[in-house]
Amino acid sequence: MLIFDAHLDLSLNALGGFNRDLRLPVHEIRRREAGMVGKGRAAGTTAFPEMRQARVGICVATQLAGCMPGVSPIANWMSPHQAWAETQGQLAWYRAMEEEGHLSQVRTLAELDHAIQVWEDGTTPDAEKPIFYILSLEGADSILTPGHLERCWAQGLRALGPAHYGRCRYAMGHDTPGGLTPEGRDLIREMDRLGMILDVTHLSDESFWEALDLFQGTIWASHSNCRALVPDVRQFSDEQILALIERGAVIGAALDAWMMIPGWVRGTTTPQETGLLLEVICDHIDHVCQLAGNALHSGIGTDLDGGYGTEQTPVDLDTIADLARIPDMLARRGYTQADIAGIMHGNYLNLLRRAWA
Repeated sequence: MLIFDAHLDLSLNALGGFNRDLRLPVHEIRRREAGMVGKGRAAGTTAFPEMRQARVGICVATQLAGCMPGVSPIANWMSPHQAWAETQGQLAWYRAMEEEGHLSQVRTLAELDHAIQVWEDGTTPDAEKPIFYILSLEGADSILTPGHLERCWAQGLRALGPAHYGRCRYAMGHDTPGGLTPEGRDLIREMDRLGMILDVTHLSDESFWEALDLFQGTIWASHSNCRALVPDVRQFSDEQILALIERGAVIGAALDAWMMIPGWVRGTTTPQETGLLLEVICDHIDHVCQLAGNALHSGIGTDLDGGYGTEQTPVDLDTIADLARIPDMLARRGYTQADIAGIMHGNYLNLLRRAWA
């Protein structure tokens, strides 16, 4: 089955301090990192061969560069100008992968239809197909001014999450109470004018509700789980999920372990001691579906290798290729094939068709 993964930090892994050649198989990348210290080292899960193996033929791939010094050593810079330069470097890497035929950018309905056609073509081996990507920006700190957003649109940026962690320039991250900044409100209005998708992932509760009130366009949550199952502000409350359902949004279930089960302490808890299994993600998918009364608002947004590796994923997940096991897990829970296809790819594809119509 075709898989649409709504959140992969591909350029963060290629650049951003990780220096991974994603053209290589995951296990070769791990071998090259043997002996390295640091979170996720020699424990990555995602590279092009394994994406093709799982038929992750379409994904949302990010640019990521904040300027919140002290919050995180990964992809954070001391000024917006440095962050902007970093995202432009990430864009150059995506372009280089396009030139080699590994990636192909999707910006329009016609290009989306072409991507689906390529992955439905049974004559070409999946290993030879490009991976199609929609460009998104995780955290808007690198946008120098709201007026720069039009330049990003011309580069193919089609979705944007205003915040990441901490106090951001345009909105507050999930871990920091507060609403949109004045510039953030201007940013939201400019996104609306351009037709850009608003990604509400990582927004503080106050910023979330303010953004929903202000923004009139298409909304998604690329990688977020359920607060009812994991009581943490990083997850969405049922009230937030219902509001997203009302707006026609799709919520991508994430495979970061601390978002899957309660009580996980990052850097301390291990998958082995908890026995966390991949099937737990179906609990979050099912919770969204039960709130909606249908399977139209749940999707996959793994966030695999989003600054971590197998030390912070289900114990039975080796690589992203294991996503191919999720359809059977959903089938055992009574989901129909049509519902499963929607969750694995169709819901996000339909959202894009509406957004780009």
